[in-house]
Amino acid sequence: MKKTSTHDIHQTVTDHIIAAIDNGAGEVILPWQRGGSSFGFLPKNAVTGRHYNGINVLQLWAVSELKHYPGEGLWASYKQWASIDAQVRKGEKATLVIFYKEYHGDPDPDVEGDDGLRRVAKASWVFHCSQVDGFALPDAPEPKPPIERLAAVEAFVKATGAMVKIGGDRAFYSRASDSITMPDEDRFTGDALQRREAFACVELHELAHWTGHEKRLHREFGKRFGDNAYALEECCAEFTAAFLAAELGVTPSPRPDHAAYIQNWIQVLKEDNRAIFTAAAKASEAARYLASFSKAEVAYDAAA
Repeated sequence: MKKTSTHDIHQTVTDHIIAAIDNGAGEVILPWQRGGSSFGFLPKNAVTGRHYNGINVLQLWAVSELKHYPGEGLWASYKQWASIDAQVRKGEKATLVIFYKEYHGDPDPDVEGDDGLRRVAKASWVFHCSQVDGFALPDAPEPKPPIERLAAVEAFVKATGAMVKIGGDRAFYSRASDSITMPDEDRFTGDALQRREAFACVELHELAHWTGHEKRLHREFGKRFGDNAYALEECCAEFTAAFLAAELGVTPSPRPDHAAYIQNWIQVLKEDNRAIFTAAAKASEAARYLASFSKAEVAYDAAA
């Protein structure tokens, strides 16, 4: 396999995600919001059983969308498939995922708290389970009834201790009062179940913003992103909501205001091919932080 530079890694992943978003047949909707079979769960390594993390979740979702991979999001490297007597079919193309190597350098005196630890992106290559022979999909777990799934979201949110107020005509997180405001479910469109699912997804989005408070993860995107910091925070919150919705079994529902946000995000991604990596890493951190309140963490793969 040819050596891939760090710049190529970042650009390849960014291009895949932008293409998947642009693939929305005229609708500006994130690929994981279309309700397809590839987006109801987190991508997982078929051999280790561990979920992929950070940017790899977005990358594997986006590639699944572009290539129309069916079935569960099970992936593994060529050697890993061979280790369980499965064979990648001749001519199949691998998908890029990323892992990080850490090393210690000189701390940057201009960056407060910099300890010199650096992370360098390295390429790895995986194949989807539909690209191999000799592998039988495991029996899918019995899906939970809708009410049970949504009750799990309610319990998840409650466990965090976040202050959530119901009322008004919009959803938002207030940093000043450190509280989340949500409209009543009846303000969402669709039947009763669709309204509840949409409510849950929006609540997870606002809960992601809640994690950024200085008392928690103290998330700031700093001078590097300038005026685009707001777009990156929204991107981070939506990625967090997507990760949690997949973990909790919720079916995400698109919202009308996504279009304006996503147009901003796409522009940020095109201007800075590392922006998506930053947002995805922060989203994984937020998802793990929120899951820790209810001990709902899942095992993640080392390729993150």
